[in-house]
Amino acid sequence: MEHAVVTGANSGIGEQIATGLARHGASVVLVARNRERLEAARRRIAQVAPGVDLEVEPVDLSDLDGVRTLAERLAGRDPSIVVSNAAVIAPLDDRTPEGLHRSLATNHLAPYLLLRTIAERPSPRSRRFVVVGGSPSGLRRTPVDLDDLNLETGRGLAWPPSFRPFAAYARTKNMNTMFVYGLARRLRGTGSTVNGAHPGIIKGGRLNRHDRGALRVFGSVVGVFSPGTETGADTPLWLATAPEVDGVSGRFYVKRKAVETAGHTTDPDRVERLWRESARLVGLPA
Repeated sequence: MEHAVVTGANSGIGEQIATGLARHGASVVLVARNRERLEAARRRIAQVAPGVDLEVEPVDLSDLDGVRTLAERLAGRDPSIVVSNAAVIAPLDDRTPEGLHRSLATNHLAPYLLLRTIAERPSPRSRRFVVVGGSPSGLRRTPVDLDDLNLETGRGLAWPPSFRPFAAYARTKNMNTMFVYGLARRLRGTGSTVNGAHPGIIKGGRLNRHDRGALRVFGSVVGVFSPGTETGADTPLWLATAPEVDGVSGRFYVKRKAVETAGHTTDPDRVERLWRESARLVGLPA
């Protein structure tokens, strides 16, 4: 039996991915911040996949101490599928107790810490890691500022001000892509794989719950024409389960097709610098 972990699994795309894995016959650990929402998602999944082992792990992924404890606990269970899906668009002044911008902590540092911890634990079987990222074409103009990961200066972010949290979020999605390439290099020869996926612009999730002003209006208009969460879950779920991508690693997919991402995400020096700085921020050796 496959053992899977899905973050951001209490609603939206994450719940749909978890549902698909359960239908696939995998036991699934559902990870998200709110226990009540997790339990409700677990009940909904159990209705369509009766008899499948479903567990909940209520962890705030912006709390790196909590993520560290979760990572050690999950690594001990030796999951064969891990899907990093959780994300947030946080206001620029929303900081964790450690002083980290909440989007940086939740969207990038948490999956870096979680997936790296699990990947570095020896296992007799291969694993599939899937990172849900953003649109490669849409993110070309928002390169990661490697000198300002934590938005201490906020330079180069968007205008008007209400769009700045989205620009910060976009940078973390490019970090996700760079993390995929960095981890893929380290997984070579192990049999385990990691790939990224863009789910598309999807309605029905909670990603934009903190939007304000023009960004809220923009999101509402776009949402009218966007497909639902089942469509968004399709490519990540395919990467987690499909035989045709067995052994494929270090790629980014849109609608089940491998695509090129921006040069600023593939540059080896930039990828390695992000890896080292991320290690420092989460307290791991580079």
